[in-house]
Amino acid sequence: MKDKFYNYILKLQDIITSQIESVDGSAKFSEDIWKRKEGGGGRTRVIENGAVIEKGGVNISAVHGNLPESMQNYFNVQDCDFFACGISLVLHPKSPMVPTVHANFRYFEMYNQEGKVVDQWFGGGQDLTPYYLFNEDAEHFHQVSKNACDPFGKNLYPQYKTNCDNYFWNSHRGEARGVGGLFFDYLKPTADRSLEEIYKFVTHVGDSFLDAYMPIVEKRKHLEYTQEQRDWQEIRRGRYVEFNLVHDKGTLFGLKTNGRIESILMSLPPHVQWQYNVKPEKGSEEEHLVNVLKSPKDWV
Repeated sequence: MKDKFYNYILKLQDIITSQIESVDGSAKFSEDIWKRKEGGGGRTRVIENGAVIEKGGVNISAVHGNLPESMQNYFNVQDCDFFACGISLVLHPKSPMVPTVHANFRYFEMYNQEGKVVDQWFGGGQDLTPYYLFNEDAEHFHQVSKNACDPFGKNLYPQYKTNCDNYFWNSHRGEARGVGGLFFDYLKPTADRSLEEIYKFVTHVGDSFLDAYMPIVEKRKHLEYTQEQRDWQEIRRGRYVEFNLVHDKGTLFGLKTNGRIESILMSLPPHVQWQYNVKPEKGSEEEHLVNVLKSPKDWV
């Protein structure tokens, strides 16, 4: 399974980066192949200063070795080795009218001292972070996500949508990072769901990403905006940074397993503002966004 999923994310990275270059029309991804001294490595692709994408990354990694003590305590295990592979992407568009997007699909195995697999699971999801809220964009993103889930069970979309709202929550701010999407973790084989079926579900969601996001980019990338709207985008990007550095488990795992720091922090936007005590004007589009983020809604 680990080889099968790794081959999948290799191809998915190629497909996604090709489509992003096409929609940007200007910038190209640079590629960085890296090795982890404890075992494994990855292929980082970053795009910067494009006509549409100000900064973005689509990264894959496959790392293995002894699970560090801090992570053994986290998983409540002892003397384990691990293998983890996944694809992670974040795209920060230049225009405040185009939302930031994040997606991640990953597979994890743990082994005992005899090398036997003692645990294995999939995780992942995709979520949208707008700076100006167009309801039809959020509805589209969620509808595509629901359509990807439904063939595997009508209960999955509402469950993983709620997980996403709960996970991408800046508790110190009392608001969501964005308008959500899907989030799932620790999907393990059970009596009624095999690992192969979980693989099919996760890859089906992965294949849906471009359908969920690219039509939104095409629709919004040519809209005009003011410097004040750009300032608001950079202020809201600050909340994005706060979540990633304070709450995100993926960032924590990467830092605690001696991951590659440039790839881990690739998700951070290039231009951010932290103004003191910012409050949007009453009745404004900015206030409308914040009100929605304080109380996540059903989009489908």
